[in-house]
Amino acid sequence: MNIALLGYGKMGQAIETIAVERGHSILLKVSSTTGDYTLDNIDVAIDFSLPTTAVKNISKCLNNNVPVISGTTGWLEDYDDITTLCKTKNGTFLYASNFSLGVNIFFELNTQLAKLLKGFPQYKVSMEEIHHTQKLDAPSGTAISLAKDIIEHSDYKNWTMDAPKQNEIGIFAKRIENVPGTHEINYISEVDSIQIKHTAHNRQGFALGAVIAAEYVHGKKGIFTMKDVLNIS
Repeated sequence: MNIALLGYGKMGQAIETIAVERGHSILLKVSSTTGDYTLDNIDVAIDFSLPTTAVKNISKCLNNNVPVISGTTGWLEDYDDITTLCKTKNGTFLYASNFSLGVNIFFELNTQLAKLLKGFPQYKVSMEEIHHTQKLDAPSGTAISLAKDIIEHSDYKNWTMDAPKQNEIGIFAKRIENVPGTHEINYISEVDSIQIKHTAHNRQGFALGAVIAAEYVHGKKGIFTMKDVLNIS
């Protein structure tokens, strides 16, 4: 495939390495200093840009009939507009708060644990996420996805980064140098605790998942998630 990288920071560079290793070509690299660009001869675009530019990048792809996947977080207030545009243009779009194959398995464990503990209100849930200091948004998109899945399958109503009230999930975000990403979910009662945790060792897992997702959407039409890519029902 001919791939456009919309965002050429550390993630974009890691994606480039893996994409080339898998036999793909990088025809376009868009960074924060790039001016206007065209998408000629692009089969799939991979967006890991900034929250302030993601919507513009994704929209440009959809308006030019270029399938696009995005791992940029912090712009989801416009998600419905993007999916509407995708449907209008009969385009192809996949968004994931996290492309790591391990994290997407972790999402499923999180959902199952929330279902199991819904009937045990003595366990109070909280979450901690740790990322590198260059990450601009907090909490992470992955943490928000995890919280939303818990809310969907439990009696919790909301998440907060402040002191949690009744039926709120407290998310505690830390930014530490050179930490690719850690997410830990804790259910704590007076007598014991249950924890599940995912720790990324480097960016390679995220990059590989993004390339696999790009391979999956190539030649398809519609709106997809990583559940489609991994065939998780």
